[in-house]
Amino acid sequence: MRGALTVLQEQITNLAKELPGAMAGGMANEFLTFRLGGEEYGIEILKVQEIRSYDSITQIANAPDFIKGVVNLRGIIVPIIDMRIKFRLGNKNYDQFTVVIILNVAGRVMGVVVDGVSDVINLESEQMRPTPGFGSIIDTEYIMGLGTVDERMLILIDIEKLMGGSDMGLVEQSVN
Repeated sequence: MRGALTVLQEQITNLAKELPGAMAGGMANEFLTFRLGGEEYGIEILKVQEIRSYDSITQIANAPDFIKGVVNLRGIIVPIIDMRIKFRLGNKNYDQFTVVIILNVAGRVMGVVVDGVSDVINLESEQMRPTPGFGSIIDTEYIMGLGTVDERMLILIDIEKLMGGSDMGLVEQSVN
């Protein structure tokens, strides 16, 4: 498991060096994919700072359930959000595959707990579809769209909108 994390971390580092070519049509086309339950999700690679194994977290009193607590990451206090709880997928016992993806979103460092990371993928525009309309039944504001790779379908997360939502408030939303 450590080896896979190291390889993914190296891919992220290499991709960060290629920032000028990382945007296509205003939307980043390289994503770190991760699992939550039986679904696969993607986050723009440009938002990912590093991937860490799940370690002990200092709990904060009166925090919402999905905020597991904080960690000290090289002198920076980082809030840790459990995406399973946030997406109402139920609790899961953390195991050797559980990881924390450290993100830099709108200048704020935070971590998200996921069931496991898969890989870094490049999606061409024809592999990305808009979010289907569900009316007011399902809040899809934080979903950028759906990606398809072979037989896999990825839910592409707009992490800035998710973390800046009124229930999260972890980053300031810019007014358009």
